[in-house]
Amino acid sequence: MGSVLQFLAVLLAAFGLVSLGWLAAGALLLPGVCPARMVVEAKGDAGGLEQTVKALLWLRRSGLWWGEVVIEDCGLSREGEALARALGSQSGVEFSPDDFDRV
Repeated sequence: MGSVLQFLAVLLAAFGLVSLGWLAAGALLLPGVCPARMVVEAKGDAGGLEQTVKALLWLRRSGLWWGEVVIEDCGLSREGEALARALGSQSGVEFSPDDFDRV
């Protein structure tokens, strides 16, 4: 019984070391000062826009991605534009309205 527990402890320790090595290599490979800009095209009532923006903000908070989110108006309705403006008030989110096509 003792040898089985010893084997499991060694297995967990080896897995932990491999995981730490993987995280260290990932941290070294992330770009330091090269943020990307994500452009999200929003149409109609902006279905799924809030989830998309929140997912991108989560990536930024977790450190997996650096940059800003741009919501581009590609024919939003009034309700969709209101949602996009509300999301655009958050830090790191920019709303690019399409005022030329408005009636």
